[in-house]
This record gives sequence, C-alpha cells and structure tokens, in this order.
Amino acid sequence: MFETVINLKPEAEWRAGMSTDKLIAELDKALQFPGVSNAWTLPIKARIDMLSTGIRTPIGIKVFGKNLDEMEKLAKQIEAVVKTVPGTTSAFAERITGGYYLNIEPDRNQLARYGLSVGELQDVIGTALGGEMVTTTVEGRERFGVNVRYPRELRSTPQQIANQLLIPIGGEMGQAPAMIPLGQVAKVEIAKGAPGIRTENALLSAYIYVDIRERDIGGYVADAKRAVAAQVKFPPGYYITWSGQFEYMERAIEKMKVVIPVTLLIIFLLLYLNFRRLTETVIVMLSVPFALVGGVWLMWLLDYNLSVAVAVGFIALAGVAAETGVVMLIYLDHAWEAIKVKCRESGRTPNVGDLYEAVMEGAVERVRPKMMTVVAIMAGLLPIMWGTGTGSEVMSRIAAPMVGGMISSTVLTLAVIPAIYALVKQWRLARGLER
Repeated sequence: MFETVINLKPEAEWRAGMSTDKLIAELDKALQFPGVSNAWTLPIKARIDMLSTGIRTPIGIKVFGKNLDEMEKLAKQIEAVVKTVPGTTSAFAERITGGYYLNIEPDRNQLARYGLSVGELQDVIGTALGGEMVTTTVEGRERFGVNVRYPRELRSTPQQIANQLLIPIGGEMGQAPAMIPLGQVAKVEIAKGAPGIRTENALLSAYIYVDIRERDIGGYVADAKRAVAAQVKFPPGYYITWSGQFEYMERAIEKMKVVIPVTLLIIFLLLYLNFRRLTETVIVMLSVPFALVGGVWLMWLLDYNLSVAVAVGFIALAGVAAETGVVMLIYLDHAWEAIKVKCRESGRTPNVGDLYEAVMEGAVERVRPKMMTVVAIMAGLLPIMWGTGTGSEVMSRIAAPMVGGMISSTVLTLAVIPAIYALVKQWRLARGLER
C-alpha cells in the first residue's frame, strides 16, 4: 500500500511564499515512484485537452504505423530522446503491446482432491493479496477502515506467493484447519496481457506524453523535433505528429497570420480616412513599432513567453499607440496651421523657424492630455497585470504589453512623432509645397 506524506508550511507562510511552480517542485520531490511519470495540470483543463486532442499533457507525440511492436520500440526511443531536451520534466511512452499481469490459474483436480471450490480459493487470494477490511477505528469524528493482507515480503514475487500464501483446508468444529501452499492447488506465473490498440486516421497510433516547465511550447517543440530527427530513425511507413497544446498554438499562429495584417490594414485605412493625406498616415504607422518596444521589454523583464494572450495585448497596444499618435498630429497640425495663418496675414512665407515654433507649441500642448491618457490607462491595467485571482495568468499577459507599450509610447508621442513631423514638413517647405 502506497503512503505519501507531504509536509506543507503553516498556512500564512504558505500563502506568502508558495507559487504554482514551487508547489509542483515540492510535489515532484515527494512523489517519485518507479514506473510512474508525473505530469501536472489542472483537472478541467486536462479534460478539455483530452477531448480535443487526446493528450492530457502540454506536449504530446503521436507515433503512427502498422506494427505495434515496432511502434512501441520507436515510442521508447523518442521518450529517451525527449527526456534530454532542456525543459522536460517528464516523458512517458505508452506500452501498447501489453503489460505484465500476475495470473493465478486454479488446478481443479487438486482443488477437488482437497475438497475446495474455486470460489473459496478466490476468496483466500483476494483477502491475502488484495486485503480485506476487518474493522474500523474511531478517532473523534473520523472513521478509518483497517485492512489486513499479507506483508509485502511474502507477496513480491510469483514464487513467494505460490510458496508462502497458505490455503486452509478441512478443520472440523473445534479443530484448527490444515494449511497447504497456494502452489499445490494453482499455477502462479507472470504473463503478458492483451495489447492496447488505438487507431487514428486509419492507422495504429501510440502516444508519448511530455510535460515541460519554464519553456515556451513553440521553442521546446522546435528543439525536440531537431533532437528526434537527429537520433531516431523511422522505418518506411512510420511517422510522428506533435499534439497537445502545441496544436492550439499552431492554429493560433495561422489565425494570427491573418488577424495581425488585417488589423494593421484597418488601422491604416482609418488613419487615411481621418487625415485624407498619405504623409500623416505613414507617420502614425511608423510610430507603432516604437510603441511596441516598451511592451517587448516588459515582457522580457517579467519573463513571459509569447502566447495568444500576449499577441492580443500587442494588437490592443497598436490601436492605442495609433490613437495617441493621431491626437499628437492633430495638435501639431493645428499649431502649424495657426502659424501659417499669421504668416499670410503678415504677408510672408513660413520658414523653418516658424515650423519649429509650431512643432514646439503643438508638442507642449500635448504633454498634459498625453500624461492624463497614460496615467488613466496604466491605472486600469496595473491591477490586472499584478492580479492573482482566477484568470489572472491570461489577463496579466494581455495587460503587460500595453503597460510597457504605454511607457515607450509616451516618449514616442512627445519626442519621436514631433521630430518626424518636423522633418517631413521641412522637406515640403524646401520644395515649396507648404504655403
């Protein structure tokens, strides 16, 4: 009987210092059994993954072929290779050709000789090897069943079971029954059981379950693919596919290849419809990558991996950065138009000095509304980014790019856009395009 004891810290200390990774590390240290591989996930998440991909772990490898023995051989090789890839916490290949079982086959002639039935023999075997509850202990309001069975040292091998497990026979009223070893009335041996057959896409399949930590799924799978390709040779007709959450990531990447360009195109069209000029539209679009820099740096500082939630955060950041850029350009245009009106009233042509004056005036007027915008957005996002409740893992990765991007966007809007605007207008002035 397995008994696991996990010593946890006092509740206050546990809440203050425990995290998911630390808890998994402690459980991994406490729960290590030969032939058993640990894979940690959440119950509902595991059910959803199982229903959608057939794999309970973050990464799954499916081996396809025609011969179960060859597939199990390949699966074991892949398991050994994957365990060497950095970030792997556990890898387990299914044994599909059948496991080993303890078979106890009654000898009916010998049972008849001793006056025993098959049912009586099975009752003794079930009690001796499986255990039987004989009483219940009472400790306050708690009740615990007490099971009795043979100690492990008497039932660890088929030979010990055959020789040490005693079967009572006879025994009249008031007399102790005689005992004979189980091996005299039954054949005890280890036998191989039936294979487990799974099919997919009209081919036999075998699964390797892989659990990872502190690695992004995409980077891990890329490393694992290279390792498997270099060290495992596949016979003709046998191949593997990568499954689990990696399937979600691949589907998300394919969708993002469409969503991100369409989003940027929509932003471009809206900017052009607003300004009715290609120059200002291009200035704002060039400013978007500068705003994304802050989000990238904050993601690096927080050690967040790229995910769908992060991509959503960057898409939202691109919209906010474009919005603030539009407001800055509107202020600059208003200041420049006012300067040109003054120049026309005084009967002269605007020069570079007038342009710099307009840029400085427009940029200074934008400082207060820009800071108000940044403070308001960050005040709403910081609690989301540092939250620890349900769903915080997803929401924090959406908020983090926007928080970092708002910081770089502030510098961008107040310094870079006015500089680009001044360069463009100066070029137009030199060619007489501004009046």
